[in-house]
Amino acid sequence: MSDSPHETLRADDDLGPLVEAHGELTLDPADDLFERLVVSILRQQVSMASAAATRERLFDAVSVTPEGILAADDQVLRDAGLSRQKTRYVNEVAEAFQRAGYSIAFFEGMSDDAVRAELTGITGVGEWTADMQLLFALGREDVFPVGDLGIRKGFRAVVGDVEDRDAMSAYAERWAPYRSYASLYLWRATEDIAESVDEVDES
Repeated sequence: MSDSPHETLRADDDLGPLVEAHGELTLDPADDLFERLVVSILRQQVSMASAAATRERLFDAVSVTPEGILAADDQVLRDAGLSRQKTRYVNEVAEAFQRAGYSIAFFEGMSDDAVRAELTGITGVGEWTADMQLLFALGREDVFPVGDLGIRKGFRAVVGDVEDRDAMSAYAERWAPYRSYASLYLWRATEDIAESVDEVDES
């Protein structure tokens, strides 16, 4: 196997054309795990446009740190566009970060499954949200977020229909150990991806 994820995927019958079309896509890990996790919560079950608008209002209204979220009145968070449920979730995340001292450095050296187990122990953080942190905060190279609507749309466009998510995950094993990069290409396989809704249940 090539050392390069792009060379590996370029040789794949399904993803090769996407690599050629979009070039060498790269993972760009976030600097702040807490901010990235809050943004993922904002994106649960809403359009990207709606999440972006809420993100802007929230970041203008409060300091998006564990301390800033916990110090803010819940009504301030609601006024920024968070539902009652998401207001609870971001407070739960803030409390967990304060209690455990979570950071990007905290999770270095932990396996992907261990990171998922740790994060999904927080109310409001499910598998999809944990996968987003593995991809976009920790920069892990072999994550396949099958719970993401955009991934499923891209998969159907590129590979075709499969029976269920388990079958999709099984098929995606051919892209290991670079399933994160495969995901980046699948997200770009359909033109309407920017307007996709993340159909996940993180309760």
